[in-house]
Amino acid sequence: MNRLLSLGIDTSNYKTSVAIVDAEGNILFNHQKLLEVKSGERGLRQSEALFQHVQRLPGVLEKVLADKSIRRSIAAVAVSSRPRPVEGSYMPVFTAGIGYARAVAAALGVPFYEFSHQEGHIEAVKHYSDMYDAGRFVCFHFSGGTTEAIYVDNDRNIFEIVGGSKDLAYGQVLDRLGVALGYEFPCGAALDEIAVSLHTQGAKPDKSLLTKIKVSNAYVNLSGIETQCQRLVGNVSKEELINAVFFRLSESVAEMTRQLSEKYNLRAFLYAGGVSCSSYMRKYLESSFDNSIEPVFGSPEMSSDNAVGTALLGGKKIWL
Repeated sequence: MNRLLSLGIDTSNYKTSVAIVDAEGNILFNHQKLLEVKSGERGLRQSEALFQHVQRLPGVLEKVLADKSIRRSIAAVAVSSRPRPVEGSYMPVFTAGIGYARAVAAALGVPFYEFSHQEGHIEAVKHYSDMYDAGRFVCFHFSGGTTEAIYVDNDRNIFEIVGGSKDLAYGQVLDRLGVALGYEFPCGAALDEIAVSLHTQGAKPDKSLLTKIKVSNAYVNLSGIETQCQRLVGNVSKEELINAVFFRLSESVAEMTRQLSEKYNLRAFLYAGGVSCSSYMRKYLESSFDNSIEPVFGSPEMSSDNAVGTALLGGKKIWL
């Protein structure tokens, strides 16, 4: 194997990820494993997540580096070292990945590159989409702890948050509701499956259960709908509540997209992050717009936390 490979590591607060990609974008190794959360809990403390990453990474790296042909072809090591590409962005959990990535790069004698978790998310979806060469676009990053719309203009070196939530993230609303309903954290996938099943059966959401989320200049506040959901737990069926919350959340995403489309005169929008894996939300958005707006989604593996995007970004430093 004489290809120049890039090794990527991402240690988010939800998942341990390691990936190997080549210059053609082929994924040769893609390890993604959710961190363990105790039953009934709504997440992990940074110290707990960091400990799990430190325990897991050696075994994963031993596995991928055991292949001599791959090990000899690695020409760069990249890591997600912070949440966002802005000054002051920091989370302790990413230090686990930084330490191991630096050690591997030094051992192999190859360059070491740092990127943000958010940049990796965007690249993982963008690289394998029709927007591969897009120089100016908006990408929504919806995850367990993040709800942001980022305006990117590569020619002008702009990476700016232009929308999203001012308080809770979409993923937090779903996870808190799911735990209250008795589901294991993270709850988004389980709730989404129920919402899609109800939609397939023709069950329409009861719009009177939850008030419409106000969208102003592409920003929302989600603490209100989260409070409404918690008050309704036990007072209405879980199916009715799940159907209603997915409708209201998806409705607000569509409105944010419309407002940003008008503001920036853009047609295509990227959606990344674990919440963007929601089949309900994808179907809702795909049916909400006319030809003036095109929603672009990645595969579930590329949309949720992963190290592929980080590996690609590192690879571009040596491939170009």
